[in-house]
Amino acid sequence: MRTIDPSKIATKDLHQYLLGTVSPRPIAFVSTLGPDGVPNLAPYSFFNAFSSNPPTVVFSSNRRVADNTTKDTLHNIESSGECVINAVSYGIVRQMAVASVEYPAGVDEFVKAGLTPVPSEVVAPPRVAESPAHLECRVRDIVTLGQHGGAGHLIICDVVRMHISEDVFDTDRPDRINPHKMDLMGRMGRAYYVRASGEAIHTIVQAVKPEAIGFDGLPDYVRSSHILSANNLGQLAGMTAWPDQKLAEELTETDSEILSLSEDPDRSRKLEMSAKDVLDRHDDRQRAALLLMVANQ
Repeated sequence: MRTIDPSKIATKDLHQYLLGTVSPRPIAFVSTLGPDGVPNLAPYSFFNAFSSNPPTVVFSSNRRVADNTTKDTLHNIESSGECVINAVSYGIVRQMAVASVEYPAGVDEFVKAGLTPVPSEVVAPPRVAESPAHLECRVRDIVTLGQHGGAGHLIICDVVRMHISEDVFDTDRPDRINPHKMDLMGRMGRAYYVRASGEAIHTIVQAVKPEAIGFDGLPDYVRSSHILSANNLGQLAGMTAWPDQKLAEELTETDSEILSLSEDPDRSRKLEMSAKDVLDRHDDRQRAALLLMVANQ
């Protein structure tokens, strides 16, 4: 494993190591108004939500590494104390890329990127009509992290109004956002992005109460398996209790899959493979655990 001392590496290289490691990151497509009233629009991927009560999001407008200058977004926010954070979906990601170009101050990136400004309800900066969600924000604080190229300015924003497109809500749960419909983009290192929809979406269900048995609660023959993956072991470790031996004995006498392997010399390995398949395909931890118990009788 490569070890890096941040104090002994060029900022431009450290920057890319950080971006490639802390990744993917959501993108804040930030609209502001300049002192002359001209809109500004720029993407920032040092961004996340940090509180829901009060609703608070934070993004960082960093000093440019090349020449240590600061950006129009920061200047506008220092002047007005307001911004709108617009979500970036796949449908507008290339327009977002155009808005990332370093145009001179006073240039309207809405025009350059071909995006439509719409009035906000509470703050002065406009929203991006093509974006699936908008956060109208008042800036609570700006925390300066340094004075050299690459140093960030943490812009702490109180969300005073949210707007979410009706098109992105789940059909079965109309009070929940469907990530496939939202179709957000995330930023990685260099020119890499990720599309958060389709096969990239994974559902991982793990209750936080009651307590899970953990890895130390798994039988030794499960922990030492050469077939189960680390993720499979994590699924089983997330169970709240290991099945009773009587259930495994009953399954041995009634389950068609197990009965079909009763005379097979490779029975144990095949049952363990079946347990892995059950976990990978259906996350059926109870059946997987029982198959493993039968395999090791």
